[in-house]
Amino acid sequence: MASATAAPGVSGEALSPLGQRLRVLLSSERVVGDLRGYFGIGLPPGAVAFTGSRFEHLAGGGDRPEVADRITAEDLVAVQTLSVTVPASVALDILEGPLGARLSGLLHDIPRHIDMADGDAIVVADGSPADQAWHLLRDQPDVGWVIAGKLLARKRPRLLAVYDKVVRCALARPRPSFWLALHAALRADDHALHRQLFELRQVAGVPETVSALRICDVAVWMGHRAEGHACPR
Repeated sequence: MASATAAPGVSGEALSPLGQRLRVLLSSERVVGDLRGYFGIGLPPGAVAFTGSRFEHLAGGGDRPEVADRITAEDLVAVQTLSVTVPASVALDILEGPLGARLSGLLHDIPRHIDMADGDAIVVADGSPADQAWHLLRDQPDVGWVIAGKLLARKRPRLLAVYDKVVRCALARPRPSFWLALHAALRADDHALHRQLFELRQVAGVPETVSALRICDVAVWMGHRAEGHACPR
């Protein structure tokens, strides 16, 4: 297992506590097997992959050009593969009402073709279109921060990361926000963690269409879940 002591980054900044934690988690001996099991790679006959393995790819993906700037019924089904459900009243407002129109306007201003590690921090900063979309979704009745984040991760899988209670528990509630903290960690040390995620994807045989952020999410989620932690709600 890699040491949690960080090497200086190209900017002279030490790897953050989140970066140190990710370095340890991603260097676990079990991580490649976890990824293969989650995505159903090399499973024996009769074994079933996790439903979340279809999150990014269902119906061609939420970021394909013709639907990238609007949330579709397919996106609402996709988040169900991650064990959450958008309330029916909110789903109808997204598909047919003013909420959907407001979200489409914000999605239009969120980049689609860049990885989080390659974009500027302003893309995920407070007040950015991504942040505004997250707050708009989070504040809908019975939605909250987990569902809001998963919907946006479906629309921008390379840029916006899934974040739920298990990941929050595993990563000790990074500050100032998860997206900003993760952005800094992936860029530190000449993008070392970002490169490690691509290497893990290749070694595990996961399709290249699965984003680095999703590899990170699955690796952290599977490892923390296997350790049997009782994460606070």
